[in-house]
Amino acid sequence: MRNPARWILPEIDSGAATRLSAELGVSALVARILVKRGYGEAERAYRFLRPAIGDLHDPYRMRGMGIAAARLAEAVRKREPILLYGDYDVDGTTSIVILKKVLDMVGADADFHVPHRLKDGYGMRPEVITDAASRGVKLIVSVDTGIRANDVVRHARELGIDVVVTDHHLPEEELPPAVAVLNPNQRECPYPEKNLCGAGVAFKLVQALLVELGMPEGRRQRLMESLLKMVAVATVADVVPLTGENRVIVKHGLNGLTSTPNPGLKALLEVAGLAAGSRANAGQVAFRVAPRINAAGRMDTARDVVEMFLCADVERARKIASHLHSLNQERQQTEQAMLERVLEECEAEPVDDRRRGLVFAGAGWHKGVVGIVASRLVERFCRPVFVLGIDEAKGEASGSGRSAGSFHLLQALESMAGLFTKFGGHRQAAGLTLPVARLEQFRERFTAYANAQIGVDDLRPVMEVDAVARVEEINGRTSEEWEWLAPFGCGNAAPVVAFLSASIPEAPALMKEKHVKCRVMQERRWMVCKGWNWAERCGELTPGQPVDVALALEEDTYYGGGLTGVLKDVRRASGESFAAGTRPD
Repeated sequence: MRNPARWILPEIDSGAATRLSAELGVSALVARILVKRGYGEAERAYRFLRPAIGDLHDPYRMRGMGIAAARLAEAVRKREPILLYGDYDVDGTTSIVILKKVLDMVGADADFHVPHRLKDGYGMRPEVITDAASRGVKLIVSVDTGIRANDVVRHARELGIDVVVTDHHLPEEELPPAVAVLNPNQRECPYPEKNLCGAGVAFKLVQALLVELGMPEGRRQRLMESLLKMVAVATVADVVPLTGENRVIVKHGLNGLTSTPNPGLKALLEVAGLAAGSRANAGQVAFRVAPRINAAGRMDTARDVVEMFLCADVERARKIASHLHSLNQERQQTEQAMLERVLEECEAEPVDDRRRGLVFAGAGWHKGVVGIVASRLVERFCRPVFVLGIDEAKGEASGSGRSAGSFHLLQALESMAGLFTKFGGHRQAAGLTLPVARLEQFRERFTAYANAQIGVDDLRPVMEVDAVARVEEINGRTSEEWEWLAPFGCGNAAPVVAFLSASIPEAPALMKEKHVKCRVMQERRWMVCKGWNWAERCGELTPGQPVDVALALEEDTYYGGGLTGVLKDVRRASGESFAAGTRPD
């Protein structure tokens, strides 16, 4: 039985929206959305709608940047062997690509290491450092990892290797004993953008490095703008807020994808179904491009991703991209099978209010997809979930968790740290490894912790509406202005509008047995809407029944552009009018 969502209609100052509409020359609908999201002042709203490259922050504002850039520049000039130590996801692999491309360009002697998810697990390993020392490496730069690798960094120092840590994950009280630590989330770091992904931090290091190497400003700026494409892909994929500096990066980076000279990126866009020269939006990157990159680290080796982006051979790039596409299909099948196993378990032991934190585990469950399955379960049950794979030979369980609402996953794990062999992460996502003998204890303690932190009302989904609208307000002008509000994603979700007292004029059509397509009509105006995975809710779309419809508007990339509605929720008509959600000036 689906738990019905609690709708929250906005309370918008209608006078403020009217003034903003006049000052910016935008439609009343977009003005209402801007006011709802805190952009009621014209200057602030304009900077949001038109983010400029010049809004990027000075990299030297990040604590440790001067030391890190100077040490890396020294290694470049002296041709010291450098090792880039990354991670196997989109953020980690693209971080390596960004640094490796620039280091190769300036004549550095740089190699890279990407751990294997299944063989090596997450994080830096001492044996890799030992091997690097045997090859004469003098400087290691970690990317998207290392903030909790204190022992490994200490090991590197003992072997005479300097380490620069670049990361964005939450640090512990004690930082690694590195030459420099670049992480906007470390204590006393004045850098204004705390939500950079790992590739974003690597990008800032490159900015400073080119200054240290004396590259002319014009060339430096052109190079940095070209790198924004890769940083944008990572920023979207890592699900960090698309606000502030991240918004600048993604807005300009996605625009650059229309004409990329990189053979690997071109090939990847092709297998993802994005036509050459087309403008990819953040949703397409998140759901079509990023999964194919991640599939390498989940199902095979992520080193292929780095090679694809770095190689100049078009045919080689296409071959790797095709392989990634196949791996992604394999990942989807594995994910679906695991999800079905978990849902069968939930039928045997239904999820109720007494289990506000969930832990699922199974022998042989593929470690590469446990995080995705956890995300699917959070969407379904509206509570934090861990999904772990059991390695019976090793006697350990490891996997990933995803959070719901404001629940802080890392703090939850820290409250029971003694259970784990290792763990890490942040508020929304975390990973852990523990002995199988402690699995049941972890399940009990995590459930108890969640029960204490999460109220019953928090288990009910919330449908927060950005603006109450009329169907007639969705037109060509709205479509153009919607591009100004984009990119949409974490921290800047596609605005949800509500059509009150609308109707479904005819029965919805079923697509691929799991999606629906229908028309929503109001005052003799209608628009086409789609409901992804809405097949089981077809009964709520009764023709002729007065309903309130909540939907997100997105660009229709299949039928010639314009805006289409994506169903978010539907309820019986509440009787509220269009004026709902506004208040007089």
